[in-house]
Amino acid sequence: MPGHTHRFGPRGLCRGAALTLVFASVLATAAATGSLPREDAEGAEMEARAVSSTIGPVDREAIADAAADAEADGKSGSAAAEEVVSRSGDRWGAVYDEREYEEFEQALDGSYTGVGVSARRSARDEVTVTAVHPGGPADRAGVRAGDLLLTVDGRAVDKRPVAEVVALLRGDRTEAAEGSTVVLGLRRGGHAWSATLRRTRLSTEPVTVRRLGHDASAAVLIKVAAFTKGAGGKVREAVEAAPGDAGILLDLRANSGGLVTEAVTASSAFLDGGLVATYDVHGEQRALYADPGGDTERPVVVLVDGGTMSAAELLTGALQDRGRAVTVGTRTFGKGSVQMPSKLPGGSVAELTVGHYRTPAGRSVEGSGITPDVGAGPEAQQRAETVLSGLGGGS
Repeated sequence: MPGHTHRFGPRGLCRGAALTLVFASVLATAAATGSLPREDAEGAEMEARAVSSTIGPVDREAIADAAADAEADGKSGSAAAEEVVSRSGDRWGAVYDEREYEEFEQALDGSYTGVGVSARRSARDEVTVTAVHPGGPADRAGVRAGDLLLTVDGRAVDKRPVAEVVALLRGDRTEAAEGSTVVLGLRRGGHAWSATLRRTRLSTEPVTVRRLGHDASAAVLIKVAAFTKGAGGKVREAVEAAPGDAGILLDLRANSGGLVTEAVTASSAFLDGGLVATYDVHGEQRALYADPGGDTERPVVVLVDGGTMSAAELLTGALQDRGRAVTVGTRTFGKGSVQMPSKLPGGSVAELTVGHYRTPAGRSVEGSGITPDVGAGPEAQQRAETVLSGLGGGS
């Protein structure tokens, strides 16, 4: 297992879904985790061992004992550990086997195993393909944005929560390997067909940038799909490359989080140092700070919605509390707890809650989310562009 880290991340509805939810590019309403700096996390892990035998609301030793007993009986250690975590009341706790955790770490590096389909449930309650990974299996099979997803491996998706659809696309731990197949039932207009796709390793593009017009004053839209490795630096580069006084529209909708260090780096594009967030580990307070030298003059509007989670909420809260951006959209998800991974007998990994983070003004995000300054629904981007124009950031 990689070096110890803390994570801001949710527990999935099932093991398969939990890992797929990391990939914001798989389904738009994904959920993810993030990690704090490794050096800090290792120190906290050592302190936790010296001070207490518990991690969060459940005893770590009890989880390890359950996994060891199951392994000794020839049973699944990860399944036994997950049962203990499920009974603990730790809403965000999760247990992964070795392969799942390796996939999880690769996702944070910006890659995943899948078919290259992004989708969301439409206003008509249909699961619609919103984007197709260029050159991926779905693209090669002729799947296009706007197609309706009807079935996955023969199972209808119309009545299922999106998280369950994610789990079906991902497959369970025996089905999800690179080279495995999944059959999608699709419809385009009056034409329905099925496509057999072979999962492959795909690289995500977490940050995309485009101008919102053709003149010199046109604002710049920076869309951050997830805070995978390198995403924060790409945001800084995009802000530094933006012409003149052009405003920035930072789109964090459906951003399920990722690496907290990347969100802090992104905040440094808009702040000249200072506090980004505080967090606690077993009651000990710590803080995260932006680097100095960010652009503090350029107008900024942040777009958020109910799919804005975790590290993305941390960034949103920092820019809102520090008066650096106007936020537009709907209330964010409300994921503000900190998880720490711990290796168990048999090689599985338990991620358990150890604390919570707060915005610079001391607000807790957990359970409440962040309420935007300007409420907006389906017309959120248009409203955000209007707000940005009113701030003098172009249009």
